Amino acid sequence: KKQKNTRSLKKMSEVRAAHLLIKHSGSRNPISRRTNKETTISKDEAIASLQKLRTEIVSSSDPAKTFQDLATARSDCSSYKRGGDLGPFGRGQMQRPFEEATYALKIGEISDIVDTDSGVHVILRLPL
Repeated sequence: KKQKNTRSLKKMSEVRAAHLLIKHSGSRNPISRRTNKETTISKDEAIASLQKLRTEIVSSSDPAKTFQDLATARSDCSSYKRGGDLGPFGRGQMQRPFEEATYALKIGEISDIVDTDSGVHVILRLPL
């Protein structure tokens, strides 16, 4: 019984998110997992590109579907294969700015641009 309570507590503290990552020349590993090529764009160019994608997502008639399609087509994370879906994760498993932004979102909400050592992201909070 105790183990079941621990498991449900852990599940309550987890979140699930998808993201669209644009890497830039200053990223800690500037290799795109989608193209397997080095990224040479600047951070400012990455932010500008991601801002256009975010605008396309939030102005869409189906933002979740548009997010998934654009993450598949444009994200530099290996999660592009799953429409950006990272699956469930708990505190301390992601870089702090990413974690804080994800936990602050309600399910279905889309973040502003989030900057981490990996690059710049837009995050969609998903239901567990």
